[in-house]
Amino acid sequence: MATDQILFKAERRFIAEIDKAVKEGNYHSRTEFIREALRKNLDDARLKKAMAEIAHLRGAAKKRSQTTDEELEKIREQAFEDISKRFR
Repeated sequence: MATDQILFKAERRFIAEIDKAVKEGNYHSRTEFIREALRKNLDDARLKKAMAEIAHLRGAAKKRSQTTDEELEKIREQAFEDISKRFR
């Protein structure tokens, strides 16, 4: 896998917190910690987008028919299951 290098600046206090997490054994390096943080942020952004799409679909479904709350819950559960499979 090809990688590109990114340089960014952070406060010493912030870097110290990253170093503490690395030393506690949760990560092997600062780079691993930062990559994981970025992945989580991207996953959160994807989830928010998917939730907005589901909300839009829910509104459209209500307009088309009288969908019960139980049916909507089943649709929501299926959508989240599908989304989680895509991002594993």
